[in-house]
Amino acid sequence: MEPEQNARQQRGLVIAATAKIGKRDRGTWIVPSQSGDRKARYAVTISKEGKFCTCPDFELRQKPCKHVYAVQYVLFRETATNGETTTVTETAAVRVTYAQNWPAYNAAQVGEKETFLNLLRDLCANVPEPEQTRGRPRLPLRDMIFSAAFKVYSTTSARRFMSDLRDAQGKGLIARAPHYNSLFRCLESDAVTPIIRDLVTRAALPLRAIETEFAIDSTGFTSTQLVGLWQEEKYGAHKVRREHDWVKVHAVCGVKTNVITAIEATEKNTQDSPFFAPLITRTAEQFNVTRVMGDKAYSSYANLELTVAKGAEPFIPFKSYAVGTSPSHTWNKLFGFFMLHREEFLKAYHKRSNVEATFSAIKRVFGDTVRSKTKTAQINEVLLKALAHNIRCVIHAMAELGISPSFWGSNESLGAR
Repeated sequence: MEPEQNARQQRGLVIAATAKIGKRDRGTWIVPSQSGDRKARYAVTISKEGKFCTCPDFELRQKPCKHVYAVQYVLFRETATNGETTTVTETAAVRVTYAQNWPAYNAAQVGEKETFLNLLRDLCANVPEPEQTRGRPRLPLRDMIFSAAFKVYSTTSARRFMSDLRDAQGKGLIARAPHYNSLFRCLESDAVTPIIRDLVTRAALPLRAIETEFAIDSTGFTSTQLVGLWQEEKYGAHKVRREHDWVKVHAVCGVKTNVITAIEATEKNTQDSPFFAPLITRTAEQFNVTRVMGDKAYSSYANLELTVAKGAEPFIPFKSYAVGTSPSHTWNKLFGFFMLHREEFLKAYHKRSNVEATFSAIKRVFGDTVRSKTKTAQINEVLLKALAHNIRCVIHAMAELGISPSFWGSNESLGAR
């Protein structure tokens, strides 16, 4: 047995003997944290599928932690001399609750759609209009982006969305409701991709005074289209199957409000690490970055040195084969901290889970699939999901923190890059 694992078993035995471990429904156990925070709790699940814990140590190692061992000790069975089980020791059930400002939450939810449309209109107001030298007069680009974002927010098909768009025109939010085919053409335009991407960051600016710690990660959004015919030889016979295509999203989010500060959408199977520098750099241009959390996929000399150069502390775990004798002084210093102050490191690193909560919120509210058929339209659709999510974060901050959002300064406009 590894010394570290034996130490975790010993700490688990101490927790089982001294702490109050409660059982929740569906085989989940609640274990109090031993870090000094009396309110902190971790959920441990032991089933046929395996052993799981929500603590940062298990999240980092994917191996049994002291909380898992504590539950195992609590669930021990006393065996009689004849080998039959006689008793089972369990503790009383405990229900864990978390504080929620329900009046503010309810106010944000009840008036969300109206506030969303007003904020979206203000956000799109300074989108520059491209020069047109010939052809029929085009619809304003700001109205097209507004309509496309509103369509994604509604989660309905473009044809059924037309009545909502006419209502928006009646309220003066747009000059004229476009045809649904015009929405399709807007989403399929490469020119609007950098504009939507910059609007995502712009929508996060009202929370600039709140967010100082950030987490980075990636996720995927599946296409509803069946593409990619391929053949598989199995049992001596050729079988033709279809697979779903998908879009990969790389994003940085604040760990307090879960607002996305920088984002890139790419084709599937792109690597995570190359997107670290541009996303963190873009975030640091608009926010005061003090800490950056990311998983092992972002562990590299360049990423650590870039984070430190931006005046922030990187909390990125090292891979199992990493050593502290590299040419990078920053790498060696942080490796020593990671090895000698593991508890302190994990306490900060655990905030990385907020980026997963951000992706989960986007998929839960706006769906985890994209309706568009072309790759450009799929990327734009995913970016619009992130834009809608950011506006919702601002709405909740308005209700809970009393902020008055402002997206633009005087004489400021957004240009495509």
